[in-house]
Amino acid sequence: MSRMFGTDGVRGVANEELTPELAMKLGQAGACVLSKENQHKPTIMVGCDTRLSGDMLANALMAGACSVGANCVYVGVLPTPAIAYLTKKYKVDAGVVISASHNPVEFNGIKFFDGNGYKLPDALEDEIEALINSNMQGVKFPIGAGVGKVKYRSDAREEYINHSIKAISSDLSGLKIVVDTAEGAAYYTSVEALKELGANVIAIHNSPDGTNINANCGSTHMEELMARVVYEKADLGLAFDGDADRLLAVDENGKEVNGDQIMGIIGNYMKKKGTLKKNTIVATIMSNLGFFQMGEKEKIHIEQTKVGDRYVLERMKEIGANLGGEQSGHIIFLDDNTTGDGLLSALHLLEVMVESKKSLSELASIVTILPQALVGAHVPNHKKETYMEYPEIADAIKELTAKFAGKGRVLIRPSGTEPLVRVMIEGNDEELIKTEAKKLASLIEEVML
Repeated sequence: MSRMFGTDGVRGVANEELTPELAMKLGQAGACVLSKENQHKPTIMVGCDTRLSGDMLANALMAGACSVGANCVYVGVLPTPAIAYLTKKYKVDAGVVISASHNPVEFNGIKFFDGNGYKLPDALEDEIEALINSNMQGVKFPIGAGVGKVKYRSDAREEYINHSIKAISSDLSGLKIVVDTAEGAAYYTSVEALKELGANVIAIHNSPDGTNINANCGSTHMEELMARVVYEKADLGLAFDGDADRLLAVDENGKEVNGDQIMGIIGNYMKKKGTLKKNTIVATIMSNLGFFQMGEKEKIHIEQTKVGDRYVLERMKEIGANLGGEQSGHIIFLDDNTTGDGLLSALHLLEVMVESKKSLSELASIVTILPQALVGAHVPNHKKETYMEYPEIADAIKELTAKFAGKGRVLIRPSGTEPLVRVMIEGNDEELIKTEAKKLASLIEEVML
């Protein structure tokens, strides 16, 4: 039986895989596990992105939490990092976000934060899962005054905006910015924060209707943003994903600036200011080779982890770093928040532009991005961890690794959130790496399906 929790909570097609029944059980088990050390009546903060299924799952989860005696505070549509921040600020026992991040509208997910605003370690997730699998064995279901209640709050988004804009001291007046909020959770918070700091904001894809989240927009579909930045003669574009925990940018020429480049820009600025703790940026093995070369040149240590912003965060806490993230745009500023935060990433990037008086294209040149081909091989979800057990696949990977030795990188890994084995090849010959990545992905699909 495969593990219920992936690298970013529990995900699936809403009302098919991620059902209201499962959401209710996660509410029950999560409330019990995350408040077991406390004698008081626990409180859980719950928010969601703009998906139509969000209310259905949030209410089912809160019903489950209330049924084991927990109170809930429902703050509605808010970015994932806002829930992390508010959970810690209000000293509640846990936070829950109903979101499937960058995935299409039919998917949804449930992820937990502990009382300090951190994503849960595997051990706690396993405890929640075990309690569900035991049919809530040993759990008492109160009656009368012991049942929990739900409180609704509409002011939480302003508190998150106020917290975010305090992270920088720069005036953004004079900057013209095109912002794509992916019809998601950033549709209000990010636009308002930038306006409050004086920026001239042109917002696109910020009219969510429950069904259009991530639909040909946001950080996974940046073509329209790229064209709009050039058309508007804007200084840059900002692209968020559905739950606004990641950010990618577009320079004034309409060229993408990815998470590695953003970390390189901000990391070097922090180093010069003396605020980059341990002189270290924590990144994953998926970061571009050019990012690691930048670290060597600028004498910044790049600490590597496996893929997933939770693993980046764990390593940051272990070594005392305050900047880390992923190529995909999940960037963590541990002095400001406990998880990847798209708005904070945008504000810190804009701060460097203002203070350096340099264009984004000039700043982004600090990281030379080597061509990288990333192809997903679609395989049954329960098999994706076992790809190396197939001799044909293992031999093909060994052969390919030898072919690119000294001239690039080959990295194969199962997706943490989707039924995929991801094939990544990096090198100087773009056509060759694309051809080889597609060839290997096709072999994996053929052998494993």
